[in-house]
Amino acid sequence: MLRGPCRLFRVSVAPVAALAVALVSSLSRCSLLEPENRVVSPLSPYFGTKTRYEDANPGLLPDPEAPRRDPQLLEETCTPVQLVALIRHGTRYPTTKQIRKLRQLHGLLQARGPGDDRIRAAGGGDLGAVLANWPLWYADWMDGQLVEKGRQDMRQLALRLASLFPVLFSRENCGRLQLVTSSKHRCMDSGAAFLQGLWQHYHPGLPPPDVADMECGPPRINDKLMRFFDHCEKFLTQVERNATALYHVEAFKTGPEMQNILKKVAGILQVPVNNLNADLIQVAFFTCSFDLAIKGVKSPWCDVFDIDDAKVLEYLNDLKQYWKRGYGYTINSQSSCTLFQDIFQHLDKAVEQKQR
Repeated sequence: MLRGPCRLFRVSVAPVAALAVALVSSLSRCSLLEPENRVVSPLSPYFGTKTRYEDANPGLLPDPEAPRRDPQLLEETCTPVQLVALIRHGTRYPTTKQIRKLRQLHGLLQARGPGDDRIRAAGGGDLGAVLANWPLWYADWMDGQLVEKGRQDMRQLALRLASLFPVLFSRENCGRLQLVTSSKHRCMDSGAAFLQGLWQHYHPGLPPPDVADMECGPPRINDKLMRFFDHCEKFLTQVERNATALYHVEAFKTGPEMQNILKKVAGILQVPVNNLNADLIQVAFFTCSFDLAIKGVKSPWCDVFDIDDAKVLEYLNDLKQYWKRGYGYTINSQSSCTLFQDIFQHLDKAVEQKQR
């Protein structure tokens, strides 16, 4: 995803062989609940970048700090010299825009008229009433900030990498580590949490100092590298400032697949279908994922949708990323080349060192 990368770090040692690793994360990394009590939802495979990391990689559940090594990369067969990781931020709150849409939907539920008497007489449940009384605990100040679970995501990722590549992440080699982040608060906080994880690896049981006082140094902000799309004129012209760039997305929102879901959800929630739109439906769908990832709770929002609905909403999100992030245009390889060039230049240097 064009806007996905938050942080880039690289670490190297004396050359013997070259190894590159790319790591792209989604929404969360480990469950705060014990695996046997873990709350799950059948919708989880369709949340895209909002999917909990442990749902995407169940191998994290037994021990989120234990590394899992590819048998082809055993220490006897491959000696890592340089590792480059492209990492997404940890678990975050919804953005203010998402929270306000959820608040709008919650207001519609609380303003409903009397329920359908036929449903009540038949003993049917009123999911709309349940959701109207469900606590709306999200607040505007959260605005996509990293949650504590997101910090835990990053600390545990650092511990796994340090255990997987002990030579690269030795204390003696700490000065060679470079951690680069964008200026987004959730990215800077994720970078700081990653360094705290390394401190925990180097100094078990000791509380971490301020990031600025750590051996590896604080993350370095570089928006020109990590938010390269903001500096790509073609991207800004053809996508960001182009009112028709998301034509296909808007067409799908009003197409038959989404309209069927709108009518279905309106019936379930007992609200007028004209009061709903694709954006409100999508934020309701993602609220299920946010509650799962942040609190480990399966909220009633998860009960509004079934697998067929989830497939349509997953496609809507994919379609939006395809056109909004520039993949649907010829500019993508040009706009992202700054970041890729930076990665491969450092790998080329490692190869040159090995050859010497």
